[in-house]
Amino acid sequence: MSENVILVDQHDQPIGAMDKMEAHVKGALHRAFSVIVLAGDPEDPMVLLQKRASSKYHFPDLWSNTCCSHPREGETVVQAAHRRLREEIGVELDVAEVGHFTYKAACSSGLIEHEIDHVVVGHSTVDLVCELDPAEVSETRWVRMSELLAALESDPASYTPWFPLALQVLLANQEPVRRAG
Repeated sequence: MSENVILVDQHDQPIGAMDKMEAHVKGALHRAFSVIVLAGDPEDPMVLLQKRASSKYHFPDLWSNTCCSHPREGETVVQAAHRRLREEIGVELDVAEVGHFTYKAACSSGLIEHEIDHVVVGHSTVDLVCELDPAEVSETRWVRMSELLAALESDPASYTPWFPLALQVLLANQEPVRRAG
């Protein structure tokens, strides 16, 4: 099934739509979002990570934020985040947008991510029960923020290229979460 993404200009203003795969082949700038679910101590919270499924067309088998995707036409970022949390990891959570960033990254398949990525945060408890879509996610795990930041520095190749950027936006804009250590 074909799905469109929202093409945007550098100010995140919609300028059209394009088939998702075509946008990734051409490296067209489009709107996306990354959800980060936190739990526990606000000074050094736990972060729910997902490992992307082996079957993903770009950046498979890498660890990343809780879920990510693209809003559909007529759908807000927060509405899209709710939808994808249900679809990818089978949970319902309140979420809020905390900021955005622009990035461009090529993957080994030759596809290009070029997105204005809206960072969305949700809060839960570590006993959250997830029902993973195996086409999207192979596993999840909770990691303390301080440990995650150290791992991103020591082994960046195990993580998606947008994830450290999304964390920077979260850390800069979400109180009391701040860089531990």
